[in-house]
Amino acid sequence: MTKYESLINDLAPRKFGKRGTIWTFILVVIIIIGLIAYIDQIRQGQVVTNMRDYALWGIYISNFVFFVATSFVGSATVAVLRLTNNSWRTPVVRIAEIISLASIVMAGFTIMIDMGRPDRLLNLFIYARLQSPITWDVIIIPTSIILSFLLLYFPLLPDLAILKKHHLKTKPTFSKWYGKLSLNWTGSKAQKAIQSKSIKIIAIMVIPVGILLQTIDAWLFSTTYRIGWDSTNMGAYFTSGAFVAGLGALITVVYIIRKVRGLEHYITDYHFDKLAQYLLVTCLAYVYFNINEYLIPIFNAPAEEEIHLNALVYGDYAGIFWFSQIVGLILPILILLFKKGRKPLPMFIVGIMVVLGSWWKRYIIVTPTLLHPFLPIEGVPESWHHYFPSMHEWLITGATLAMALLIITLFVRFLPVIPIQRTAEEKGLLNTDKKAET
Repeated sequence: MTKYESLINDLAPRKFGKRGTIWTFILVVIIIIGLIAYIDQIRQGQVVTNMRDYALWGIYISNFVFFVATSFVGSATVAVLRLTNNSWRTPVVRIAEIISLASIVMAGFTIMIDMGRPDRLLNLFIYARLQSPITWDVIIIPTSIILSFLLLYFPLLPDLAILKKHHLKTKPTFSKWYGKLSLNWTGSKAQKAIQSKSIKIIAIMVIPVGILLQTIDAWLFSTTYRIGWDSTNMGAYFTSGAFVAGLGALITVVYIIRKVRGLEHYITDYHFDKLAQYLLVTCLAYVYFNINEYLIPIFNAPAEEEIHLNALVYGDYAGIFWFSQIVGLILPILILLFKKGRKPLPMFIVGIMVVLGSWWKRYIIVTPTLLHPFLPIEGVPESWHHYFPSMHEWLITGATLAMALLIITLFVRFLPVIPIQRTAEEKGLLNTDKKAET
């Protein structure tokens, strides 16, 4: 067996073992439970949630913002790495693209879940108003889904052709499907030129679309003229936070895939160190925008803003607020400053911390503001003064997160998570093996 054939065996998709089967089964069960809860929500209406006239956006919207932020890692981040030809990106770039596609697809589904009448989804297009950020959100999300798919699919073509040959004798059905998906890829100069140009165009398009997606979501908040959202800082605040959330998710998934698939020779400590440096820079930028968002208003905040800030720092949301700031941001920075903290296992822990902090951060962006309107909440039931997700909301939200993980899992099962062709070229195996054959 040549080194090239050995590399294909290492990187080709593998059948799930016992752990993979159990993992998939658990995800499917969570999704089914969430689907049952959603059907009941449609049947009874949003009364089964704890969202009311004041807390009209709850965990669904915070989860939507989290998905949108996470998708940023495989769009703008990967596009920048592709355009700058960073060679270290090869083992992690496809994983980032998979996370991006799974996240943005689930962001679209989450919006529909939040709608009290999902049967009226078409009205968002029929009666769209271009001056509304919601209309632009409806436009930009499908656009982002298409670009994320193409950014994943086009670089896959050479690998799909390789897998067609690899499975020709052992798994003819798989070989047939890989052949169809490869679009008759032969590796000719004309095909490579078209592929290279297409990827470059998509990468260039993805960057402004990714930034627009984050900014438009920020505008959805900042244009409502509410305490806590009425800030020109929101666009940059959301974009910097998206880098942090996306990289945290990428590091976590990369570590798990590396461990389960035994890819330590391909995803090395060097790659984790590079990802750590990237995450450190984005965390520091996010700290800056957090200072602008929370610290500066202390010196000039009106009475209503002061009430809102007190609820975050000292009040009902203090636990979640400080968890997201300390565990999700400050501690990761301190760990990443040291070389030992940039090793795979510490990085995995940091990734989990960042993801959890990022998810709860979106929760406190959405909920506290709605419960601090300009006019005091009066003459309504006591339950309207507070918000905490109902069991229906938790089950449905858990199902969306499980669905995102299931999409990632299925991609990992059937696609090479590390580019085979590019890795072989970088290692010089193609030319060497051709000479050996001659």
